Amino acid sequence: MQIQDLPYPDPGVPDTRSGLRLLWWLERNQLGGQLRALAWGLLHFASVAALPFCVGLAVQAVVDRSGSRLALTGGLLALLCAGNALGDTFLHRAAVTNWVTAAARLQQLLARKAAELGSALTRRVAAGEVVTVSTGDIEKIGWCVEAVSRFTAAAVTVLLVCAALLVYQPALGMVVVAGLPVMAFAVLPLLPHATRRADVQRKKAGRATELASDTVAGLRVLRGIGGEELFLDRYRRASQEVRHAAVRSARMWALIAAIQVLLPGLLLIAVVWYGIHLARTGRITVGELVTVYSSVLILAYPLRHFQEIAMAYSFSRPSAERAARVLSLKRPADSTGTRTADVPSGDLYDPATGLCAPAGRLTAVVCGDPDAAGRLAERLGGHPAEPGTSVLLGGVPLDELPFEAARTAVLVQDKDPVLLSGSLRELLDVPASGNVSAEEALAAAQCDDVLEALAQTMPAAGDPMDARITERGRSLSGGQRQRLALARSLIADPEVLVLDEPTSAVDAHTEARIAQGLRKLRSGRTTVVFTSSPLLLDRADRVVLVHEGTVAAVGSHRDLVRTEPRYRAVVTRETDEERALHDMIRADGGPRAAPAGPPDDDTALRDAVEKMEETA
Repeated sequence: MQIQDLPYPDPGVPDTRSGLRLLWWLERNQLGGQLRALAWGLLHFASVAALPFCVGLAVQAVVDRSGSRLALTGGLLALLCAGNALGDTFLHRAAVTNWVTAAARLQQLLARKAAELGSALTRRVAAGEVVTVSTGDIEKIGWCVEAVSRFTAAAVTVLLVCAALLVYQPALGMVVVAGLPVMAFAVLPLLPHATRRADVQRKKAGRATELASDTVAGLRVLRGIGGEELFLDRYRRASQEVRHAAVRSARMWALIAAIQVLLPGLLLIAVVWYGIHLARTGRITVGELVTVYSSVLILAYPLRHFQEIAMAYSFSRPSAERAARVLSLKRPADSTGTRTADVPSGDLYDPATGLCAPAGRLTAVVCGDPDAAGRLAERLGGHPAEPGTSVLLGGVPLDELPFEAARTAVLVQDKDPVLLSGSLRELLDVPASGNVSAEEALAAAQCDDVLEALAQTMPAAGDPMDARITERGRSLSGGQRQRLALARSLIADPEVLVLDEPTSAVDAHTEARIAQGLRKLRSGRTTVVFTSSPLLLDRADRVVLVHEGTVAAVGSHRDLVRTEPRYRAVVTRETDEERALHDMIRADGGPRAAPAGPPDDDTALRDAVEKMEETA
């Protein structure tokens, strides 16, 4: 796999039993790239490690006044330099390819998991952890995966150099062989401490970033209540904590770097001191001493990869554990047996609550608890936060459908939809049936003023569809974001569309027009709207009241307002005192047939109050 071939057609099924198993799975899937990096690494490191022998031969040739040997050594040096340059170039290319492709594979897996779980993902794993895994953790894991091949090439080179020194000059070779393990493994006990301090710094930095993001997002509100200084003080304290954690982390890494400089220096001193002693006694030549000295000097380069692989593993292990924890999450029905690939049609039925949305009709659901409404909407989409009885579409359990079929059958728009940055045309370019055009969807969602606002902000765009939308649509109002999200859902034109409070941020006149446009555009298609707005409820074919997790009443909006107190309390925001007045009216034998809508309902309340005042 090359970088230009990304993304992967299929990133595979990861081994998520542990972080170490996930790393090993990534290594196995990068085997071809790892072998290429190993081959180029061996050429590079072997060329570098052979240079001291050539230098020693050249010095000895000068001492012996041998021109032919000096010329031969010069040719060999030129050949080694060419091998060094070639190996280093292609080693870097192969290493970067391994890093990027491993990170891309993991990124695709995380994106697939996020799409599979939907909003249930952040209910089972903290949103901050998901962001951490998909950003910094992926880089650390990719670093560990690609560092293995370079470390292997460096380790093989060190072993070959040690063996060659023992054969070339046994006395000094023994000193080098005895000192190399100390150089290679001396810093290993310090790495866990350094990793923990780095993790503390990362967490504190993440906390400071969250504070800054919250402050920027709520700046308008903060100015309104005079809370800028309060949040600024909090950010100052968080920033100072990050600084102190960074200093503590830097001290540990400075100690590790000092050891990596000190130990090779001590080994060089030992080799030179003992080598001079051997040269004075005539046991070695000057060329042999220069060769051994240069070899020890050069070995510091491949030995650095011992520390690098230890650091890469120390950093990537907790990252891999977090990634494995996220990737191991499954849809509640992933453990079921046979799965059908056909997209079913028919009534949408939830056995847990008794909610039924007839096919081809607009069903409005009233639920006094907004959180319960959100969870029920997720269940209707086949993405329950917790395992349970599956929702049925045409008698087929949604949880038993493959992910693609379930998403094609039922689309859920939650109460806080996300608008991705880009042009309006790109925002509305979603998988769709093709039966609903962008113009029809925008008109039904009453987005005319949104198009005008976008055209005014970017007059150079010409067509409002080419106007840019900022990240998460922050340049738009809440109502404008809701209407654009609704238009996006209408374009998709799924078999079943579930909308959770789609008009909570728009004014009443716009809401009435949206209700009319929604009913017209979704005619003959199954639509479920979670709302407490009388304007939407009055347009629904069927209204269902869900109370304490079960269906409590079914009917039209006007009938339920008249006959169901719990429904009326949610829709009209009726207080306990107002409910008591209604009960008093019925107890006194007053008119039992309340007028159809909330405005007439208020008239009845006023009449009841006047009656009480006259009685008093």
